[in-house]
Amino acid sequence: MTAPRTEAEGQAGWSVPVQVVRSPAGIEAWLIEDHTVPVVALAFAFAGGAALDPPGQEGRATLLAALLTQGAGPHDTAAFASLLRERGVWLSFEAERDGLKGSLRTLAEEAGFAADMLALALAEPRFDEAAVERAKAQRLITLRREAEQPPTIAARRWWAEAYAGHPFARPTGGTEEGVKAVDREALRAAREAQMRRGSVVVAAAGAIDAEGLGRLVDRAFASSLADGAAPAMPPVPAPRRFGLAVVDRDAPQAAGVFGHGAIAPEDPAWEAAQIANWILGGGGFSARLMTEIREKRGLTYGIGTSLVSFRGRGLVLGSVSTDNARFGETLAVLREEWRKMAAEGPTADEVEAGKAFLTGSFPLGFTSTAQIAGTLVGLRQLGRAPDWLAGRLARLAAVTVEEVREVARRLFDPDALSIVVAGRPAL
Repeated sequence: MTAPRTEAEGQAGWSVPVQVVRSPAGIEAWLIEDHTVPVVALAFAFAGGAALDPPGQEGRATLLAALLTQGAGPHDTAAFASLLRERGVWLSFEAERDGLKGSLRTLAEEAGFAADMLALALAEPRFDEAAVERAKAQRLITLRREAEQPPTIAARRWWAEAYAGHPFARPTGGTEEGVKAVDREALRAAREAQMRRGSVVVAAAGAIDAEGLGRLVDRAFASSLADGAAPAMPPVPAPRRFGLAVVDRDAPQAAGVFGHGAIAPEDPAWEAAQIANWILGGGGFSARLMTEIREKRGLTYGIGTSLVSFRGRGLVLGSVSTDNARFGETLAVLREEWRKMAAEGPTADEVEAGKAFLTGSFPLGFTSTAQIAGTLVGLRQLGRAPDWLAGRLARLAAVTVEEVREVARRLFDPDALSIVVAGRPAL
């Protein structure tokens, strides 16, 4: 077992020691070791997720995630939950658009037991009939509630338009028809498709050393996963440009989702792009969109953008809600600010403010063992190298105003801006 260490050194002496651990069975994990409190957090992810849902079974991965903790091996739902609760173990799973992730948190002294329970959930989920029907009923309730919410309606339509013909076009949480069609055999097939040794990505944080983590990883995953590579995934295309689409809904406010393709997270200008996004829409009350649309005109309570990352692809995606009667005005300002950022870029003061915010907020992603483990898994999913954290603050500090202006020209394309509005907007 090897445990090379890289030191991610930031400003004011702040540092994050990252260890790369290879278990005796050959499973790689990243570790940030911290014995301040006797807690261990394990985060893990499998490629696939909702993208593996067969046509007609949309929602299969989300149901699988819900049912992995609803009984396993000899323990039914109540017994499994009771064992976790009595030993202070927290275990959860969540389906994403292109993966299924999980999180385990436990006292260090219970880490072995927690790993055994995780292994049982992965290898021998029961999928008892009553549990399956209960999970389906709960999912249907959620879907029906979301079907009445304009922001969710707009978001689902945006993905459907932007990725028509690709699995990303389908709602991650499924559809009513798809959820109803999922049965125990479908869930077993989903587990077989997801739980593969060659697919798992693991990270940990807390009161455990490299040798202990190697043993823990093998205890959790070595015998609970089928051999084999990650499932074949269709390549993620650039999102389709579709202009403006309106979903008619009788609601007092219109909800909009807008965006287009962006640079990939592997792009050398990634830090500059994060600064540019913070300036235009990601910086809360400091962002241009919030200033122009909320503060100056009172058109909305909130508007924001974010960079969404998949390996090899990126999106800039935003949302806003405003009165139907004034949505056209909101849209006009949004498009103008998008155009101005692409054409003129930010000011030097805006760049410095963005750099200061991103630098200052960086340590906030490392305030708990669960956050740390989750962050490390996310970096691994994006294909980052172990030393990526080590250079993060230095890369931010080195970004110039001209670099942010250049990436803004690449990042924000007013002609590509695609918008879905749910409501009855005046346009």
